[in-house]
Amino acid sequence: MSEKQFEGKFEFLEHTADVYVRACGVSMQEAFENAALAMFETITKTGNVSHEVEEVINVEAEDYYALLYSWLEVLLVNSEIKGVLYSKFHIVDWVETADSFRFTAHVWGEKFQSGKHVQKVAVKAVTYHRMAVMRENERRVVLEFILDI
Repeated sequence: MSEKQFEGKFEFLEHTADVYVRACGVSMQEAFENAALAMFETITKTGNVSHEVEEVINVEAEDYYALLYSWLEVLLVNSEIKGVLYSKFHIVDWVETADSFRFTAHVWGEKFQSGKHVQKVAVKAVTYHRMAVMRENERRVVLEFILDI
């Protein structure tokens, strides 16, 4: 994917040492999907990652911040443990209650192949530092977060 294909989905902001991401969407679900895409675009060219493997992931947390952190963290851990890169994300069954936020996501990707997948930057961790979850209006959600590289 070229940078134009990511326009409106996410952008990389200025940061001295790590990767600072702003992901957007018309819904919280779409913004979370674009946050995951941005994280994997940091790691590799997601346009080269086919959708051979499908996984279902369940995430639950007490607020939007913890939900975003848990979502990105589980994807990062699964990628490391399974040796899989992800490039497509679809969140379903989004539920918000007084006590928790949760969703189920379908994610697609394939096993890492050194000849096919460009290695950009290794993401060590997701952080809460400068994390923001904003509803700019009824048609735009913005998430900001830093990836420790």
